[in-house]
Amino acid sequence: MQTTILRRSTAPFALAAALLAAFLVLFAPLSASAHDALTASSPEADSTVDVLPAEITLTFSADLITGEGATEVQVTDAAGSPVTDGAAVTEGPTVTQPLVAEATAGAYHVVWKVVSSDGHPTSGEYFFTVTNSTLPTTEPTPAPTESSSSSFAPAPTATPTATPTLTADDPADTASSPAWIWILVVLGILVIAAGITLAVILSRRRRSASPAGSDDSAAR
Repeated sequence: MQTTILRRSTAPFALAAALLAAFLVLFAPLSASAHDALTASSPEADSTVDVLPAEITLTFSADLITGEGATEVQVTDAAGSPVTDGAAVTEGPTVTQPLVAEATAGAYHVVWKVVSSDGHPTSGEYFFTVTNSTLPTTEPTPAPTESSSSSFAPAPTATPTATPTLTADDPADTASSPAWIWILVVLGILVIAAGITLAVILSRRRRSASPAGSDDSAAR
């Protein structure tokens, strides 16, 4: 009899414990899955775009809780360098993250963290690809051309002074005259000297012969 009474008194507690366990098993996953989820993004996950857009847009299933540090979005390029430009802005279920205007081509990594409408933080990540770079191209400095270097005129070359041509009256012409001219001059001097000598000899002979001829005339 007492055993039957004890079984009847503990039966409600066992039933309540079983119902509580079933509630926890069934509804705990539902409460965990009630966090706001990412429903759309621009650019989309695993998509390819022409150039890096001006901003990243994330749309969630419900209005997010805002506040200092509640929303964070990080976007990095293939080298791991950040390309965000300022803080993310949250308006209702939408988060907008401005990006820099100049970026390289390649794979980009988006990491986000928000606070759901139920007060629990949630986060996620995805990738997208940029085809073309928007970095300014640096043009090489052109090599100097003939027109650009023409302003630098070369130093004037000294014009060689023409050597004056010696004429017959120039004294220097005598020094450079051929040797045969000197030979003719010497021969001429010798001929004149010989002529003078011969004339002197003849003149003396005539003088010496003249007195003898005059004495013979007187003796006759």
